[in-house]
Amino acid sequence: MKMTENCGIIGVFGHPEAANLTYLGLYSLQHRGQESAGIVSSDGRSLRPYRGMGLVSEDFTPEAMRRLRGDRAIGHVRYSTTGSSHIRNAQPFTVEYALGGLAIAHNGNLTNAEPIRDDLVAHGSIFQSTMDTEVIVHLIAHAREPVFVDRLITALRRIQGAYSLVFLSGDQLIALRDPNGFRPLNLGRLGHASVVASETCAFDLMDARYVREIEPGEIVVIDKKGSRSVKPFGRTEPTPCIFEFIYFARPDSLIFNQSVYAVRLKFGRELAREHPTQADMVIPLPDSGFPAAIGYAQEAGIPLEMGLIRNHYIGRTFIEPEQSIRHFGVKVKLNAIRDVIRGKSVVLVDDSVVRATTGRKIVKMVRQAGASQIHVRISSPPITHPCFYGIDTPLKEELIAATHTIDEVRDYLEADSLGYLSLEGLKACMGENGCRFCHACFTGDYPVPIPSQPGDAEDTPSSPMVVSGYHGVEDERAR
Repeated sequence: MKMTENCGIIGVFGHPEAANLTYLGLYSLQHRGQESAGIVSSDGRSLRPYRGMGLVSEDFTPEAMRRLRGDRAIGHVRYSTTGSSHIRNAQPFTVEYALGGLAIAHNGNLTNAEPIRDDLVAHGSIFQSTMDTEVIVHLIAHAREPVFVDRLITALRRIQGAYSLVFLSGDQLIALRDPNGFRPLNLGRLGHASVVASETCAFDLMDARYVREIEPGEIVVIDKKGSRSVKPFGRTEPTPCIFEFIYFARPDSLIFNQSVYAVRLKFGRELAREHPTQADMVIPLPDSGFPAAIGYAQEAGIPLEMGLIRNHYIGRTFIEPEQSIRHFGVKVKLNAIRDVIRGKSVVLVDDSVVRATTGRKIVKMVRQAGASQIHVRISSPPITHPCFYGIDTPLKEELIAATHTIDEVRDYLEADSLGYLSLEGLKACMGENGCRFCHACFTGDYPVPIPSQPGDAEDTPSSPMVVSGYHGVEDERAR
């Protein structure tokens, strides 16, 4: 099992094909969430939402795209970390309130959403969804400032945790990051249009130009006059998520002002220095293990081979045979090339180990393909603590490194040796001068207060939303 992707967000302002560009951007960010996808477009007068469960390619038909008119749009792909998998939790979230229409898309997780939600409910608010994002909308609706950005700042002062956000409000597109900058968000240009995206790979497909990273704690307001920056928070030392580099972001992206691919190569090289071994070949775990495996092979002087092939055409569901095939879930995704592996000593390189159940099956698959020795190398430190900042991780007791020694994990994997990248090596690769990344999943050092125990809001039936101060905008696909 992997750490599960969080979400991806897109915004386009000032382009006649805003929705189509947003659609392309969401395609590029599909790796950040496969549970639901949505786009809200606007011509400055009304919001046009369209959301669906599943992949971008499944949700947006030509007919749906024709409805999404306007020169501005925001989009979202989701994997739930707070709130259940249901169409009412799909984003962008749209409402009508005192200042008009509002749409929001969120990447991250609010650590104090539950007590704020309880307080809002006690004062008469009625929630449509179970996701933490809706808390932000309620806080905006309850604020009294006459200008949206001022209401937004008032709302943000009450929330804690990780949030990269894009809004459509009236004649403005607003993009922002939390003061710690946990999740990435970037600003770009396409002709006279402004674009924002979680990762720069979205700009490449749009044919847009990368301008800069939106800074931690910065609010960028975009309208017909251009863009302006607001920094309403006190100075906070940024702590962007290190796992964006280890696993989440695409290797062809630039995030936190660094190349993901180049950083992963560094991880692999450092891993080879820390855990050298005699082997015939280095085999990456497709696809996220490739850059680190390349770095390991280059540093160790060992050939890189494609010993495992991934099936890229797996849908969201598949039918298991009634008579269970051993390791079916792994075999449908990966297959070992026996002619490459047979009789060889191999180094298997992966980016992380969570529960280790999948890793155990992969080691067994490679062993059955004839490998004489299997040395597992992991391009991150042992994961010992859950994340509360927008990543779906198991409870601490379910993380194998939290309850077992490295030798015990090796024995469970049935590998001949196991080596993790050290935390010191990880930091050295990042060159943490002036930027301290969040390593809470490795150390338990949480930079923002966390709840006493994890848990999602209970998934309960909902009725049409009438939230204090505004009414819900129905989604066409949700009907």
